[in-house]
Amino acid sequence: MHRDDFKMLQTGLIYFDNGATTLKPQILSESISDYYNYYSSNAHRGDYTISLKASNAYEETRKLVKDFINAKSNKEIAFTSGTTDSLNKIIFGYFRYNLQNGDEVLLTKSEHASNILPWFELADEIGIKIKYIELDENHEVTIENVKKAITDKTKVISIAHITNVVGDVRPVKEITELAHQNNILVLVDGAQSVPHMKVDVTYLDIDFLAFSAHKMCGPTGVGVLYGKEELLKKIKPIIFGGGMNAEFNTDGLRIYKEMPDLLEAGTPNIAGVIGFGYILKYLNEIGIKNIETKEQELKQYLIQRLKEIPEIKIYNGHSKSGIVTINYEGIFPQDLAIYLDKYNICTRAGNHCAKILQDEFKIKNTCRISLYFYNTKEEIDYLIKVLKNPNIKNEII
Repeated sequence: MHRDDFKMLQTGLIYFDNGATTLKPQILSESISDYYNYYSSNAHRGDYTISLKASNAYEETRKLVKDFINAKSNKEIAFTSGTTDSLNKIIFGYFRYNLQNGDEVLLTKSEHASNILPWFELADEIGIKIKYIELDENHEVTIENVKKAITDKTKVISIAHITNVVGDVRPVKEITELAHQNNILVLVDGAQSVPHMKVDVTYLDIDFLAFSAHKMCGPTGVGVLYGKEELLKKIKPIIFGGGMNAEFNTDGLRIYKEMPDLLEAGTPNIAGVIGFGYILKYLNEIGIKNIETKEQELKQYLIQRLKEIPEIKIYNGHSKSGIVTINYEGIFPQDLAIYLDKYNICTRAGNHCAKILQDEFKIKNTCRISLYFYNTKEEIDYLIKVLKNPNIKNEII
């Protein structure tokens, strides 16, 4: 599907590390080069033609993001450097000022570090309590376990929509309904969901959402922070500088602008944001539902083929996303990844920034295969052939 758009795929590369970052279609480099070559100027700063062109292209991307996730207003969309930056801006810009000592925040042990470490820091700073929603036998979140974890002190549920190791698709709609019935806010890490499935923030009633462009064919260094407008009116910036202030003077008086300028101090990644706009159009043309369907087909086929190899242990065969986490008996995960690289197959090995998940898995490292719409069954067949190599352990040694 659309493989001809990706120059890297023309080299014989088999890329199965889409959970970390995706490959980039040629339209991305072309759109970014066009900006740098023909209208490279600051956005929102100049009163001349090319600056206005840059400003318009930048703001067009904001509208494309709004429509892509079905937000209600452009004011609900701020550009950041990535999911990590977005989560930190939300946690330290909103929840730092709206939580109190003793308030509880619900996480899970399968969260990415970016959705755990900021909360640890905030706990040390203001005394909030971190609790974990119990995972079921498949290491997944159920609405029943969410209910069990909620107390009268619970103020926030902060979870990934899809986790980057287990790959489970959380029941966000049911979680937000339950949370809001109990006056609890929901922060969703959408890094692994927005690129792969339709995420409608209005339908799901998400309070805050964070995701990255680079995991959906876009550039690195561009992220999105979404929040309901009524909540963002209370958010405070954690970065201060040009572009986000309306006025300041020598007496210390400062008046800050409203969203989204409030959270976009300094010169942003203009080229990246403009390029991301072209990517959103590209993904819209493919169709997010078509992407989801293709990944599901590939995932089922991959699981089926992996089961042909007795030495392979699959940790998340029940999950619904395009993430498959495995180990090969007797082979250290990083060694397996290095072996696969000899055959031009890219996978990810390690703890995948989910270090406390080992409490559930009872192992520290795994090898992850993560799919996207440009992968094929033929690539999976080649992976299986390489994994079935009778000399695999000798080649690794």
